[in-house]
Amino acid sequence: MTARKYFGTDGIRARVGDLLMTPDFVMRLGLAAGSVLVSQAALSSTSKTLPKVIIGRDTRLSGKMLESALEAGFSAAGVDVYLLGEMPTPGVAYLTRTFHASLGVVISASHNLFEDNGIKFFGFDGRKLSDALELLIERAVDESIPMVGPESIGRVYPVKDASGRYIEFCKSSVPPFFSLAGVKLVIDSAHGAGYQIAPAVFRELGAEVIEIGCQPDGLNINLKTGATDTQALQARVLAEKADLGLALDGDGDRVILVDHLGRRIDGDEILYVLALEAKRKGLLGAGGVVGTLMSNLALERALQASQIPFARTQVGDRYVMQALHERSWYLGGESSGHIIWLSSTTTGDGIIAGLQVLCVMRDLHSSLSELLQGYQKCPQVMINLSHTYPSQKLDRKFLVYFEKLQQEASDLLGVRGRVLIRPSGTEPVIRVMVEAESESLAQQHAREIAWKVNVFLEEK
Repeated sequence: MTARKYFGTDGIRARVGDLLMTPDFVMRLGLAAGSVLVSQAALSSTSKTLPKVIIGRDTRLSGKMLESALEAGFSAAGVDVYLLGEMPTPGVAYLTRTFHASLGVVISASHNLFEDNGIKFFGFDGRKLSDALELLIERAVDESIPMVGPESIGRVYPVKDASGRYIEFCKSSVPPFFSLAGVKLVIDSAHGAGYQIAPAVFRELGAEVIEIGCQPDGLNINLKTGATDTQALQARVLAEKADLGLALDGDGDRVILVDHLGRRIDGDEILYVLALEAKRKGLLGAGGVVGTLMSNLALERALQASQIPFARTQVGDRYVMQALHERSWYLGGESSGHIIWLSSTTTGDGIIAGLQVLCVMRDLHSSLSELLQGYQKCPQVMINLSHTYPSQKLDRKFLVYFEKLQQEASDLLGVRGRVLIRPSGTEPVIRVMVEAESESLAQQHAREIAWKVNVFLEEK
């Protein structure tokens, strides 16, 4: 597969004002994607109906600006546009399917702070676009594409009650008559796209909901709140004596939980709880669970002990999804909190993942801490090393060195742990991750590897 020029592992993401996140570029992106849609529609159908695109965004200050640019580009390509307003990423994926749209677009930089923004696409089936289709769009961006004639310009429509439709979808993921009456929850929406929707879902199911991170001002998304920083949520859960805390990220496709003891529960632990319950109910069949290279070794060992197959894939929920489809499995996710349960969703969904854990807790009359008894995470140390190289400049000489360094460190650790060195697909950092039998051993190896990576980056 040819290397992608603009798209990373989760769409296009950059600092607002940089080359890839300006009104000019985003308008050209909309025109390019729209022209690809129109061309494909002309080849596959005799219908005169224009292709249809839906657009949702998170709460960043730059969101409306980029939405207007996309709207102009798609309209100029002859594509009708439906605006959802502020909507979590999984809500856009769901509504893309139910609107029978040709494409769903999310304007969000997920867990990044407000200075960044991004664009990611979903196909008509609510799944992220293939690499091949992203390449077609990339090539079209660099071409000079004329707009359609005045009579063929796409129209723009606001979607009424988009939030209500998604709320009902989330509630439909639990059994009929399921109730959270008597349950006290603290919901942290990271001042992001789920700030109205998430509290409404849990309240309508009967829970007492305390809100934090639900007052976006365009600048505070993910700022010391949400799935990337759960300290405020942990303190509030303890102060309120709540049964559970749920922290979404800025676009609502991931969730980190906090149990009633104030302990942070990551995506690996959520997968463990859901996998054991799915096996108990016979929902896994002969299938297993997909994690990533970042999944804690404890998850792999715990699932194996329960005779549940486990497979690792590259980091990124698109690769988890791909592996699930290849194996005809249903459950997968990342330690960062992307949880995919294909019987309900086509992408990571923080609200639905939280609901599924609450279903297990209610069914088994257990707290989350009780469900995780016996699960012991391996100490994991992560060091992020900033760099100034564009992703396309991290060429083979970098990757060969990282692979060599990773193999040397892995040989030293042996069965006592794991080592992973990789460039981030969403941020300008090199991630050094070490798991070991003890915290001190993991710290020691991580520091040594990070020093070597820094020396290599400075020399290059």
